Amino acid sequence: MLSTRKTLTAFAACCTALSMSAHAATELTIATVNNGHMIEMQKFSEVFEKQNPDIKLNWVTLEEGVLRQRVTTDIATKGGQFDVMTIGMYETPIWGQKGWLNEIKTDAAYDADDLLPAMRAGLSVDGKLFAVPFYGESSMVMYRKDLVDKAGMTVPDRATWGHIRDVAAAIHDPDNGVYGICLRGKPGWGDNTAFVTTMANSFGAQWFDADWKPQLNSPEWSHAVSFYVDLLSSYGPPGSSSNSFNEILALFNEGKCGMWIDATIAASFITDPKQSKVHDKVAFAQSPVAVTDRGANWLWAWALAVPSATKNAEAAEKFVKWATSKEYIQLVAENNGWASVPTGTRQSTYETQAFLDAASFAEAELAAINSADPSNSTQNPSPYIGVQFAAIPEFQAIGIATGQQLSSALAGKTTVEKALQSANKSADREMRKSGYYK
Repeated sequence: MLSTRKTLTAFAACCTALSMSAHAATELTIATVNNGHMIEMQKFSEVFEKQNPDIKLNWVTLEEGVLRQRVTTDIATKGGQFDVMTIGMYETPIWGQKGWLNEIKTDAAYDADDLLPAMRAGLSVDGKLFAVPFYGESSMVMYRKDLVDKAGMTVPDRATWGHIRDVAAAIHDPDNGVYGICLRGKPGWGDNTAFVTTMANSFGAQWFDADWKPQLNSPEWSHAVSFYVDLLSSYGPPGSSSNSFNEILALFNEGKCGMWIDATIAASFITDPKQSKVHDKVAFAQSPVAVTDRGANWLWAWALAVPSATKNAEAAEKFVKWATSKEYIQLVAENNGWASVPTGTRQSTYETQAFLDAASFAEAELAAINSADPSNSTQNPSPYIGVQFAAIPEFQAIGIATGQQLSSALAGKTTVEKALQSANKSADREMRKSGYYK
């Protein structure tokens, strides 16, 4: 009897363990960037977890540059640290081709045809989606219309950079805490390098010629970067060499920036009365040009991808499709209002009257996205795809090195000429090492 009782006890314990194991939640570790829409996504975690009680979400939220380093290392080494990664249009086609990402297989309910063509194309390889856009963006001018009107100026679409400088000068009032223009200066291929590349494109510059030789020591690059350094030094806030998106967003919302040329996604924050002291004083225009409008505004998506090294592929795909669905956009709209939804991803968003009524920036944002052409982004023919980057594996190192030099020139630690010469040497070294030429 004792033996039988022990056997039953052991059996019951085994069943309990099996039952607990069967009901243990799959834990997804999600690496994401510390941008406003991503922070908001985390607040809706419980909605997804209630719909999917067998899945638990763990978040790793990082500053943009750190995120890129961490996910790049993890995926290249097949570390499997993350089940979902927040990546962009630069990484997706490269990693997809290498087999480092799982294809995102969508169905009719997800409606991939509703994704904006530019976003879908930029996240696909051979017609297959390897990431899905959480929000998409281009870049445009965001400005204080009250200050511009008071100065008797205007900011038209595709203004010349010279006109932008004149407006910045007219509204610059540092004694009262208002700076004529705020632009990215923090080093990084996705930070200052991204912005300066669009500016350089419009001055007729390009990263590489047809033979893949770096062109950073060209007159066009010199003209663009000299203009950039002079513009921010004369009419920008102190410490601009340390400012990126989040720093400038805070400045703008406090009423300290007269103009800001950056990601269209910022528009939803600077027009939000809960965040911005100047929400009702903002207007928008298409990005400035110098000698051409090719590549004058970037194209980007922060997208969710599933690395092939994950052991939780099914659950990970379920989450990324939920977070980039029409239903998620509706969820945000119901809780936070249509002006706060992640934009730049779906045509249906721009066909929703409630969104158009709430978002004064909608028309300008969509026009900017639709005008960006990664396959034709420079005045002279270039061998690479990309507007604010060149979609080759070597660009990340090249862009980082260039960004450091640009930031040093802006901070007055070196001259523009020396900065570009140094950046060109670094780029040449990377390209030779990779065998593009001898």
